[in-house]
Amino acid sequence: MSTGLETQRVTTQKARFVVMYETPSDIEAFERHCREIHIPLAKQLPGLRRYTVSRDATPVIGEPYYLVAMLDWDDMESLGAALGSEAGNRTAEDATSNLSRYTTIRGMIVQLDDK
Repeated sequence: MSTGLETQRVTTQKARFVVMYETPSDIEAFERHCREIHIPLAKQLPGLRRYTVSRDATPVIGEPYYLVAMLDWDDMESLGAALGSEAGNRTAEDATSNLSRYTTIRGMIVQLDDK
C-alpha cells in the first residue's frame, strides 16, 4: 500500500584521510611526539570535521598497525585544500621529519558515500 510519499535517498560524499603507523622503534618517544606536537598540528587543518585514532587495530588480512588515524572532511575539495594549506604543509613536514624516524607511515585518501 502506497502512502503517496516517496522517500528520496540523498548521497552525501565525504572525504577521509587514513594514516597507518607500524609499531614504532621507540613507542614512548613516538607517543609523546604525537600527543604534544603532531596531533595538535593536524587538528589545525582547515575544514577538519573529525579526527579519530585507533591503537592496535585487529587485522583481518595482513599484519596489524600500531596506530590508525582517520581525518574527515565534508568533501574531496575541502580535504585537498586542507592538505595544501600552510597547516597541511607543517603537519606533513612534521610527519616526514619526526614521526618517520620511529616508524613506517602509510596513508590513503578515500571518498565515503553515505547512501
